[in-house]
Amino acid sequence: MIATAMLIAACGGGGGSGGGGAALPIVGIPPANGGAPNPDDGNPSGYPHASEPIGTVRQIYDGALSPDLAVNTYRNIDRLFPTRTIEPGATSSALPSAASRLTQVSFMVGAATYSLAEFMSVNRVAGLLILKDGKIANETYQYGNTQRTRWMSMSVAKSITSTLIGAAVKDGYIASIDDQVIKYVPRLAGSAYDGVTVRNVMMMASGARWNETYTDPNSDRRQLLEAQISQKPGSAMDLMSKLPRAAAPGSVYNYSTGETQVAGEIVYNAVKKPLAQYLSEKIWSKVGMEAQANWWLDSPGGVEIGGSGISATLRDYGRFGLFVMNDGMAAGQQVVPTWWIAEAGTPKVLTGGNPINYGYLWWIPSSGPSAADGAFYANGIMGQQIYINRKEKVVIVVWGAQTDPAGNGTLPVVPFFDAVVAALK
Repeated sequence: MIATAMLIAACGGGGGSGGGGAALPIVGIPPANGGAPNPDDGNPSGYPHASEPIGTVRQIYDGALSPDLAVNTYRNIDRLFPTRTIEPGATSSALPSAASRLTQVSFMVGAATYSLAEFMSVNRVAGLLILKDGKIANETYQYGNTQRTRWMSMSVAKSITSTLIGAAVKDGYIASIDDQVIKYVPRLAGSAYDGVTVRNVMMMASGARWNETYTDPNSDRRQLLEAQISQKPGSAMDLMSKLPRAAAPGSVYNYSTGETQVAGEIVYNAVKKPLAQYLSEKIWSKVGMEAQANWWLDSPGGVEIGGSGISATLRDYGRFGLFVMNDGMAAGQQVVPTWWIAEAGTPKVLTGGNPINYGYLWWIPSSGPSAADGAFYANGIMGQQIYINRKEKVVIVVWGAQTDPAGNGTLPVVPFFDAVVAALK
């Protein structure tokens, strides 16, 4: 099953005092327990879902949200933690409709055949956007969502953080992805990350020991969540600095949300400005996003969460996918190095020669038409994806409203993506 383990991240504040430039607005200081403010506080923002009752971040991890409460929570995650705004530009880019709408898709999982409607039902798809040649072939909202709804990214944000590392390389803030992590995050000197490269981190191959089990309150992942809930500057990097080494850097793949907290800290300290501001300057304001987005912070006024916490509209996630599909070009400018997208979206090889179906914080299909096309995708638990097929000029965005962090009972997404691409030919 493709619904792999990825969840909310907590970026440390080791570089929290190193930011330069003007910080973007910070909004919403919620309770320290990761819960929601009083839903009767009114709706001063005009956001259509702002007054809905929501759950807590611990309930997300425990798989304890009811289906209805999950929907409310996933479109209001800016009420769980402080956020910083990601500002769009003055005008939005058009997303014209395709000549014909894609309404029928058929794909197989084992011996069973599923339709588009069944995929959306089984996977509790809250929003679906299919773009072919930059045109909308399907745009569907469910569960009361609209074009104005902002939806959580979950670990889709990891791929955005990776792209910001690419931008920082292009801008000269990061000299090389083979630089040592401690060059940019000196807080980790002497830790398991001493001797680890930026490339190792983006491959989930630092060698630091990590347990990603979401529902285990004693796992490293849950300890990272508690660090985020504490809203204490530097608490996440304190946790990361205490991890023991389990393998040599670059030798073992081990999925770790903590790894992307380090990645976010690398960006923050390298560019010396908030990640939300850098994302706005380099991408959000240049590709014609239509709405403000926001990004969780590790503490009030602190560092953005490297592996989750971005909340944006369906079409703007689609525009980000088009930016990647177009090799990182925005407003006629090359935002990342010319080689970056191809490099980030292809399978990597560990130091011992073992290949992995993972790029630089992007997932790589292991077989089938998508693998043959060189497609790749961002993936977050509860059913969030941005699929990019540069060969066929297809971008697919999926919003999921699932409630099980393990994705039990859901359909794998890659066969669905393959079927969509085939139907659009």
